[in-house]
Amino acid sequence: MGDSDLILDKGKLRRIALDQQGLLRQANFGRGKGAVLRAIEQLGYVQIDTISVVERAHHHVLRSRVPNYRPAFLDQLQREGKVFEYWYHAAAYLPMRDYRFAKRDMQAAKRGEQDWVRTRDRKLMQRILDRVRLEGPLKSRDFEDNRTSKEGWWDWKPAKRALEQLFIDGDLMVTKRDGFQKTYDLPERALPPNVSTEAATLDEFAAYLVRNCLRSHGFATRKSFTHLRSGAGIREAVTTVLEEGVAAGKLCQFNTKGGDTYWGDAELLDRRAPSAAARVRILSPFDNAVILRHRVKAMFDFDYQVECYVKAENRRYGYFCLPILYRDRLVGRMDCKTHRASGEFNIKQLHIERSVDDGFIAAFVQAVWDFTAFNGCGQTTLSQCQPKRLQAEVAAALAG
Repeated sequence: MGDSDLILDKGKLRRIALDQQGLLRQANFGRGKGAVLRAIEQLGYVQIDTISVVERAHHHVLRSRVPNYRPAFLDQLQREGKVFEYWYHAAAYLPMRDYRFAKRDMQAAKRGEQDWVRTRDRKLMQRILDRVRLEGPLKSRDFEDNRTSKEGWWDWKPAKRALEQLFIDGDLMVTKRDGFQKTYDLPERALPPNVSTEAATLDEFAAYLVRNCLRSHGFATRKSFTHLRSGAGIREAVTTVLEEGVAAGKLCQFNTKGGDTYWGDAELLDRRAPSAAARVRILSPFDNAVILRHRVKAMFDFDYQVECYVKAENRRYGYFCLPILYRDRLVGRMDCKTHRASGEFNIKQLHIERSVDDGFIAAFVQAVWDFTAFNGCGQTTLSQCQPKRLQAEVAAALAG
């Protein structure tokens, strides 16, 4: 496959993408801590998010792929040096094997070439580094100043900004978290001995972006390969990687009926796509499968936007709507709230936006019960459903 005039069926493409994401087959990565690492390595990164109306995004994404996932697995992998925290297109957990590609961004940040700046108070940053070097791993609270005047350099806010700048510059690493309280240490103490710390070249970085995207999605547009990566240099380098891949027969350039041009793994696209079972998966708004709005719209005919960043009066579906995947289609979304004190998982608004077959409601209810338990709740309630004709049936099924 190498003909750019080739037009591929979106149904096959969706199943390929979902399979690469580990969402089409049950326990695709296995179970336990090893499966969590395999999932992160396949996806390339897992976004970290602080919103907690349901279980936080990084745990949700991994739970969608590893049936017996526990947050402790991720904590252990970080402490063992199997994964690390840095910036991808947002704060993320990344596989330790990819450290040298993050190192390129760290060096750019340190040179002032990134827009991400928390502070440039070099004296404060040096004093923090000296303390960490002398005392060992420290948390931000170790730099608090409890004096009411807050006039000292140890004032929490400047120190926190300095810690985050040292982190983004690569001078400190986050070695563990207790909740969202980070512990920082020097990279030379935190990194495993076999990890390369030599920053990737531009060409190596371009190849990494293409490799990551194709491994986790199977195919992508040019825009997806360079998502949130600015500068003509990286775009030109990615184009060269794609052209060389097509010329070597490893990549296939093709179109869809919508007219979009994609590049994909030629061997993968040649295979028969796996079937999609009658299974529902409730996805995080920051799930790797739905994070790129243009891709979701093109492949799933589903216009998805997380509305927590939208003014309340302009929201259509709710603050933190979760996409609902059934078989190989996104069929709706639901806005939920976990009431941990009372043990209630409340579906505030459920929107079913596509026609579904007779197996959907049973599959949906099973997925919701499972998600309710994952959120530490024992009761599921439904407040509103669209279309309204489904409300009584769904509510009765959820009540068991």
